Amino acid sequence: MEEKIFSVRKIVLSGVLAAISILLGWTRLGFIPVPTAAGHATIMHVPAIIGGIMEGWIVGGLVGTIFGIFSFINATVPLFKDPLVAVLPRIFIGITAFFAYAGVKRVNEYLALVVSATVGTLTNTVLVLGMAVLRGYMAPGVALTVGVTHGVPEIIVAVIITVAVIGAWKRIKIGRATARM
Repeated sequence: MEEKIFSVRKIVLSGVLAAISILLGWTRLGFIPVPTAAGHATIMHVPAIIGGIMEGWIVGGLVGTIFGIFSFINATVPLFKDPLVAVLPRIFIGITAFFAYAGVKRVNEYLALVVSATVGTLTNTVLVLGMAVLRGYMAPGVALTVGVTHGVPEIIVAVIITVAVIGAWKRIKIGRATARM
């Protein structure tokens, strides 16, 4: 049976995950207090990672794009008022997470979740800060400092959330299949 690029399931999941990302930003629940200069780490990229793992690179890219557009529309600093910084890098979060997951899941499912959450988070951090440097919003040394001080806490939190959500989802999915037998 041929799989559709945009099945109803993929469209619905894209919408739900995009809404979660927007909710996290709108309510500020997506910003976790951490003892760094900025005072918080973000988890707004996690729905794009989850979308990529659960439904593939197209869904991951779509959710990441919506996250980027939301970030651009609600920007309060010049850095994120630039779509090349706020939107473009976010497209790749779920895409890279999907390919990392697909490449490692044959070895170990949980390792694949950890790797994909790490890769998705690094994609967000490295591409946003890299674009910020290229566009002249910050010096390379500042970007490196921000990347290290924010990247590590964001990776840890993204891994915990991704493993918990996907692990629970797969257990539920497996449980339903078993109940039908």
